[in-house]
Amino acid sequence: MNEHFSGMATIYLLKLQAMPIQKKSAFSRRVPDYITEELVNVLSSKKSFEFKQLFDLVHENLRKRKAASGGEEMLRLRVHEKLHNLVSRGMVKAVKSTSKTSTNKKYRGMASLANALKLAEAALR
Repeated sequence: MNEHFSGMATIYLLKLQAMPIQKKSAFSRRVPDYITEELVNVLSSKKSFEFKQLFDLVHENLRKRKAASGGEEMLRLRVHEKLHNLVSRGMVKAVKSTSKTSTNKKYRGMASLANALKLAEAALR
C-alpha cells in the first residue's frame, strides 16, 4: 500500500512538472485610469482643495463621463488612494490648514503634475 501511494505521488509530481508555466508578456494592456485623469485635470488648476471639494469635483466629472461606478464610498476610497499616490510622487502638495472648527489638509497640484499632463496630452496627439 505504501509503495502504491509513493508511485501515485511520483506520477502526480511528474504531471505538475510537465505542465507548462505561463509567462506574462512584457506588454499588458490596461484600461484607462479615469480617476487619476480627473484628479490631474482638477488639480492642474492653481487652486487648493480640501478632500471633500476635490472629491465632489472628480465625482461630478466622472459622472459626466459615465465612468463613476461601484458606489460612492468605494469611489471615495479609490480617489483617496490615487491622491496619496500623487502626493507620494511629489506631484501634489498636501498642506495642513487649521481653522477654529477642524484641521484639514488642502491639496494643490505641483509643476511636475502640469508637466505630466502636457506630456500625456502630447502623447495622445
